[in-house]
Amino acid sequence: MPETFRPTEEQTRRRRGRSIAIALMLGALVVLFYVVTVVRLGPGILDRPL
Repeated sequence: MPETFRPTEEQTRRRRGRSIAIALMLGALVVLFYVVTVVRLGPGILDRPL
């Protein structure tokens, strides 16, 4: 049976840190797109009837 790769504690910690950083950047990008959309369409877009 082949050996499986076991990451060290350091590698696991670094991977988690990178994952958190990517998640935060993705969240910031979503917020940025939302803000740009509201600015381009104008604040009145939020008051329109559904």
